[in-house]
Amino acid sequence: MDKKEIEELIKKVTEEFDKEGLVTSDQQVIPLSNDGVFTSIDDAIIAAKIAQKDFAKLSLEIRDNIIKNMKKVALENADLLGKMAVEETGMGKMPDKADKIRLCANKTPGVEDVKPMVYTGDHGMVLEERAPYGVIGSITPSTNPPSTIVNNGISAIAGGNAIVFNPHPVAKNVSNKTVQLMYNAIIEAGGPKNIICSVESPTQESSEKLMKHADINLLLATGGEFMVHLAMNSGKKTIVGGPGNPPCLVDETADIDKAAKDIVISSSFDNNVVCILEKEVFVVESVADQLIAAMKDHNVYEIKGDDITKITELIIAKDEGTGYRVPTINKKYVGKDPYIILKDAGIVIPEDTRLAIMQVEWDHPLVQVEQLLPILPIVRVKDWEDGAMHSFETEHHYRHTFIMHSTNIDRLSYMAKECDASIFVKNGMSLQGLGFMGEGPTTMTIATPSGDGITTAITFTRRRRCALVDRFRIV
Repeated sequence: MDKKEIEELIKKVTEEFDKEGLVTSDQQVIPLSNDGVFTSIDDAIIAAKIAQKDFAKLSLEIRDNIIKNMKKVALENADLLGKMAVEETGMGKMPDKADKIRLCANKTPGVEDVKPMVYTGDHGMVLEERAPYGVIGSITPSTNPPSTIVNNGISAIAGGNAIVFNPHPVAKNVSNKTVQLMYNAIIEAGGPKNIICSVESPTQESSEKLMKHADINLLLATGGEFMVHLAMNSGKKTIVGGPGNPPCLVDETADIDKAAKDIVISSSFDNNVVCILEKEVFVVESVADQLIAAMKDHNVYEIKGDDITKITELIIAKDEGTGYRVPTINKKYVGKDPYIILKDAGIVIPEDTRLAIMQVEWDHPLVQVEQLLPILPIVRVKDWEDGAMHSFETEHHYRHTFIMHSTNIDRLSYMAKECDASIFVKNGMSLQGLGFMGEGPTTMTIATPSGDGITTAITFTRRRRCALVDRFRIV
């Protein structure tokens, strides 16, 4: 062959490579991506399946190094991703968005969460280890996009899986940027390409494909009731983070000043888009005035009189002809600053107002719906039993999160048992239930509908057992 023929052959091979992707030694074609971001959800799943097989051959030491580097890169880019999330989605605020990413980087467990267990007895030894499912398909929300990808990505990979994300369309840019950063962190630490990936332009169609694809071994979905229904009827093993409407109960024995500060800090965090945050407060009548006054010491504005009606009509979306019987939040105001919401209702407040509160009855639509915005309804109750009853009713049996401020151990114990929630916070901020300024691991997927609760790496693994009969017990 002369020089020209060789050049033509190289050009042809290069064009085929660009078109088809990389061919592996066993003749599998790996689709090409932009650092883990694929134009097609099918291509992402194919690439992840091939990558997971290679990943399974690596040592736990390399897997541990991968997780450490993912955390390092997440911390280095927390401010960038936090700003991107606020700008793209219009929800939440800085620095809270970045703080969620830091929380996930610092407090999401890695390979230490999937340690083996050994049992011995008269009849030998049993070894149990945690095995990966394979390829996890993850549908992520618009409210916590980068932090969810960091958290779920670390947990899935620590368990030995590959993970394919279908981001929420309104958060696709920040979600895909997060995937690209994690993708490169994995490769830098010695991992294979494509064990974390996503789709460039997510849609309802790509979401449904992900749910139904034969090569998705486990489905992970976070969202509202509609998403929960779709995921849990996909026919696959499913881990679902569903809705919540966390009530906070304050009785007359509580440290009122501390309770007020805790409620304000937590319920206003990221403009209340986090699912575990206080969505309504029930306070015993005898200390209600004291609690409200103490809350107003922390840059809180109280909505009163006719303004309550104005705000309600603004942020509750009415179904035609049904009034408030099926309350739904006007998505325009989810995660917005209080002054923006009140301004649209004709109410002028300082721009730096942290939280707005209003006193309403227990059946008010803002009490009944998961509002995801910094307008906090407060309900007076005659006693703690009355407050407990209304808390159970307004939480709608999601069994997600409850908060209670009390120094009466019997009441706290009763609520902890009866609420049957994934998270119950006693005398603290709801955020502390996620380990934020508190103890324990964190998660962005509280999988109450599927019964998994707080999700960590162990959630994304299967329990496998090897029994050696009548041998290896050394005592």
